Amino acid sequence: MNVSGVFHPRLLLDVLFASSIGFLLFSRVNEQRTLWLLRGYLFLVALAWFVQRFANLPLTSKLVDALVLACSLSLAILWQGELRRLMELLGTGRLAVLVGNPQAKQRATASTVAQLTDASGRLSQSRRGALIVVDLGSDLRPEDFLNPGVPIDAQLSSELLLNLFASDTPLHDGAVLVKGSRILAAGVILPLSRQGISRYGTRHLAALGITERFDRCICVVVSEETGTLSLANQGRLERPITSSRLQDLLTELMGVPSGPSSAKSASLGSGRSVSIGTQDPLS
Repeated sequence: MNVSGVFHPRLLLDVLFASSIGFLLFSRVNEQRTLWLLRGYLFLVALAWFVQRFANLPLTSKLVDALVLACSLSLAILWQGELRRLMELLGTGRLAVLVGNPQAKQRATASTVAQLTDASGRLSQSRRGALIVVDLGSDLRPEDFLNPGVPIDAQLSSELLLNLFASDTPLHDGAVLVKGSRILAAGVILPLSRQGISRYGTRHLAALGITERFDRCICVVVSEETGTLSLANQGRLERPITSSRLQDLLTELMGVPSGPSSAKSASLGSGRSVSIGTQDPLS
């Protein structure tokens, strides 16, 4: 082993870059089980590198390399959605989304949460289908949708949301895109998820599809069949939920500090609760 090579500047630079990538990966993982898988995989990669560089063990090196390759293929299958999203972000040059954009969350206020919750509760009570996409920093662009819809760029209000999802308007079947305290577009057509096709309706599949591809956005769904309220986040759907639960989730996910101003929000309608097994074929 060449001891002088241990402190070679290129080696230190290599370790620094590798550590930065590892830190970035760990900072983007929230689920505990996924974190364990990532730790195990990076440990195998580090072991393979160590054996190849510092140990003269050809057979062990081959075995470790084969194990790393097998694990890489397995993770590519398990994380195909995440890898696809990573390639899309790299291809479009949105590196700021990868490293995080906390400023996007600071634009949301307690009033934003109150308006969203109020509109969703009233839509739920009247059983009017709705799909609201809230961009928390994914920097969603027209090319991210199947159809970018009609630009609105208006101040967010529950009354405007109710008008956009009125059954006699041409935009009610699509999604409304919200960022900060602004409604950016309406009538947006989202990509559908492939999971739960036999269980969920079109609105729920659309909510799952966009949150699978972009983890810094959430979707509020109101079922047209039952009035059930749902919230999609990172490719997972929580349903059924009440308006108070929706307000708590939005407050947490949008990074809005809870305080007296939140408690003074407008009167909120309560969502209808149905069993999780209920299908909403037209939702």
